[in-house]
Amino acid sequence: MNTSPKILIIDDEAPIRTSLREILEYENFQVSEAEDGAEGVKLATKFAFDVVFCDIKMPKMDGLEVLQVLVENGFKGHVVMVSGHGTLETAVQSIKQGAFDFIQKPLDLNRILLTVRHALDQGKLEKETERLSRQIHTEKSTAIVGDSKQIQSIVEMICTVAPSDARVLVTGENGTGKELVARQLHELSTRHDGPFIEVNCAAIPSELIESELFGHEKGAFTSAVKQRKGKFEQAEGGTLFLDEIGDMSPSAQAKVLRALQENRISRVGGEKEIEINVRVVAATNKDLRKEIEAGNFREDLFHRLAVIPIHVPALNDRRDDIPLLVDHFLRLICDQHGKVLLGVTQEAMDMLTSANWTGNIRELRNVVERLVILTPKGSEIDGKLVDRFGSLS
Repeated sequence: MNTSPKILIIDDEAPIRTSLREILEYENFQVSEAEDGAEGVKLATKFAFDVVFCDIKMPKMDGLEVLQVLVENGFKGHVVMVSGHGTLETAVQSIKQGAFDFIQKPLDLNRILLTVRHALDQGKLEKETERLSRQIHTEKSTAIVGDSKQIQSIVEMICTVAPSDARVLVTGENGTGKELVARQLHELSTRHDGPFIEVNCAAIPSELIESELFGHEKGAFTSAVKQRKGKFEQAEGGTLFLDEIGDMSPSAQAKVLRALQENRISRVGGEKEIEINVRVVAATNKDLRKEIEAGNFREDLFHRLAVIPIHVPALNDRRDDIPLLVDHFLRLICDQHGKVLLGVTQEAMDMLTSANWTGNIRELRNVVERLVILTPKGSEIDGKLVDRFGSLS
């Protein structure tokens, strides 16, 4: 698969497009062309380009209009404006509107390549800044908390497996943090700049799951009034998290298996095959081997998904982590509610540690949030409060 930077040339003059294409393709860039502004906007909003060269004087839609539309639509690449009638005023206006640079015709080979390199370097810097920002957020809100052997083993496995594209099957009871494991796999992977797309297979009716995963063409069924991309396409270049995979319909299982085998999908009602580049992480609270024996789950799909199995233990099986989790949730929730960080008495912590957490970490977080809200200002969370408000029953 070609991973070279992608460049779009928008210019109504064919000789200019040809000249630019030859220069850029010689440097191994992927190049696309548009002969007017409207076509350029259509391509730039449909596909991801790293750099766009856009002429200013064009029929139908001039370059400054193109630039304005791309900026308003959140285009993530860099736009370089090109003009044979350039003035300082035009250049300044372009930069103010969001252009990365301004180049005058006739085009100079070294100037073009230098601009492209600077734009690509700037793009990498912006992506890294975004990644670090996301990592800081992850460390604050979605870090895997725990010192128990089970949790440390999971963290080590994530760190080992994340850089690869190996598929991972995460198992465990509801509320144990399976999604958290999936998100950490994505954040620490080489795909961290790509999207993380989640699908709850149990929450989508069986008759809609295929459309949700693979998309559909206009007219594929009664309510399909326009073409729609599915989750596989939305996750292109990133990670697709299939939560509660054990609840997927047999028909959808067959299509997912084919997608994993061939790295291709077809939208519902469509004949065209679409190549995909997606890492799949699946999760379930069911015993899939028992589901296979019962005829509810495909064994071949199980083996495709479970290249790396990770089991997340129930909270009752890792009670040593409860004080750490309580402290973690206290900081997060007090910050969210604007309350001064509360203390927890030893009696209260002992009660929380010994409780029966059938809802696992999700239940613990809800209880801590309730205690934070209901504890009087300036008071600690004590045993009486836990006894009164610490149960979900």
